[in-house]
Amino acid sequence: MKKRNIAIIAHVDHGKTTLVDEILKTSGTFRENENVSDLTMDSNQLEKERGITILAKTTAVNYKDYRINIMDTPGHADFGGEVERIMNMVDGVLLVVDAYEGTMPQTRFVLKKALAAKVKPVVVINKVDKPSARVTEVVDEVLDLFIELGADDDQLDFKVVYASALNGTCSLSPNIESQTPGFHELLDLIIEEIPEPKGDKEKPLQFQPALLDYNEFVGRIGIGRVHNGTMRVGQTVNCLRLDGTTKSFRIQKLFGYLGYKRIEIEEAEAGDIVAIAGLADISVGETVCAQGENYPLPILHIDEPTLQMTFGTNSSPFVGKEGKFLTARQIEERLNKELQRDVSLRVEPSDRESWLVSGRGELHLSILIENMRREGFELEVSKPQVIIKEVDGVKMEPYEDLQIEVPEDSVGTVIEQLGSRGAIMESMHSFENQVRLNYVIPSRGLIGFMTDFMTMTKGYGIINHTFKEYRPYENIVVGERKLGVLVSNETGKSTAYSLGQLEDRGVMFVEPGVDVYEGMVIGECNRENDLAVNVVKGKQLTNMRAASADKTVVLKRPRPITLEYALDYINSDELVEVTPVSIRIRKRILDTEQRKKFDARKNQ
Repeated sequence: MKKRNIAIIAHVDHGKTTLVDEILKTSGTFRENENVSDLTMDSNQLEKERGITILAKTTAVNYKDYRINIMDTPGHADFGGEVERIMNMVDGVLLVVDAYEGTMPQTRFVLKKALAAKVKPVVVINKVDKPSARVTEVVDEVLDLFIELGADDDQLDFKVVYASALNGTCSLSPNIESQTPGFHELLDLIIEEIPEPKGDKEKPLQFQPALLDYNEFVGRIGIGRVHNGTMRVGQTVNCLRLDGTTKSFRIQKLFGYLGYKRIEIEEAEAGDIVAIAGLADISVGETVCAQGENYPLPILHIDEPTLQMTFGTNSSPFVGKEGKFLTARQIEERLNKELQRDVSLRVEPSDRESWLVSGRGELHLSILIENMRREGFELEVSKPQVIIKEVDGVKMEPYEDLQIEVPEDSVGTVIEQLGSRGAIMESMHSFENQVRLNYVIPSRGLIGFMTDFMTMTKGYGIINHTFKEYRPYENIVVGERKLGVLVSNETGKSTAYSLGQLEDRGVMFVEPGVDVYEGMVIGECNRENDLAVNVVKGKQLTNMRAASADKTVVLKRPRPITLEYALDYINSDELVEVTPVSIRIRKRILDTEQRKKFDARKNQ
């Protein structure tokens, strides 16, 4: 059977995964009586809830006489390293672009990686059924982006498909009336345009994992492409390690892909995308060769982490009340398990019962924390910090490209806020009452910005950022919250009476009847300094009747605290306590008197 290997790349929320789902339906991969309403490439529970792809997925369809292997890639900047490595496995890409939003920062990032890898592009303009679609202008934007990124003549001669993945229709014409059900035209174009995989099955074996997976039964699994030769289950092969050593092992399992299923196979040949099990510590970029034929492939580049935070065992007075896994050993085992499948993650032991966890961004690390709390873990995490590198004696910090779209009436406050965070404006364009701003900003300037941004734009703003480069460190203080917090100085249950008395002091995070402890943050103060308050005090009851009846206390609704909000919100002297049931913000020093003494010493 002839083969085609393609990756689907796009900015977040431009419709990659929906497109893959529709391709699978068009190709006849499912039985007629199979219920496909709940099936989607986003198999992880968090992916379904958030509507984003977190992990790259492999699938394949049989269409006409071809096996088309498809890689669905993440669209978020924090998972961009996976996109880069996948380019080594494919010969072509489908670049999906929203018919209204056009080319966005992540479109530029993923396309740059694809062009550098010299793969053949096919452009899909998605969501053409939107009333606000600007199809012609978006095609021009894509062409300008190709030219700007230095595409060669062959890459510039790209074909365009106009689609509505949600409706399951596509066409080769921009005319909306020409849309036809199914994705046959797109699949035919893939067969015509994307070249056949290079590689010779008669040559010695060369296989290179570009992604990792993990299975409780077989351990670590390497997913990659067979560049040359053939491989079989039970075959003894050599793994050429990244440190230059060689290790022999036996292939225990080989997996291929069809539809949403991973299927066991006995043999794979040059051009196939497969998963291999048998070596417990196989790593991305290593080469698997036939014994006696050690020909290494070029090592794949893995993006360095740019952000780190401290994970520690829960030390609050409420430890053990809501979670199952609390001990340092259990947390360390879970972090090591995550290292088995996530090559962009780094974990180092820190102080007593804590670990320094480094990742590609806030979303990357918050996804890990969210998965851990759903599994029953209790832990506390610190404020995210950027990783400062030293190059030739000069301190360097990460910078990011930032693109923002805001309503015209919010532009002034956004520009002022970004100016105070060390951002440099590159360009500014306006269209249809929206203004698009492009900035270069230090990564630490984005920590804590998301919450302010949503408030400033009343929720109408769109923000996207991608890692740009390391630049010399600027000695300015950014990313710290301006306002103080209300901190409980007692342990007990919060009362409506106390909360009602404190409402003029700021915004509450808790409602009546919630368990609180000394040192727990229960609200935001409307001044710059922290305020220790008593939220457990009840009304003094006597047997004397008042002239007026007791009034019912009407409280404002408390501000909801999500994990992302809490990580964005805290300052360096605070921690987020994460349990399967609650997200609490607390001070590092819980005792009120000790905290006051520490602050007094710090300010001397």
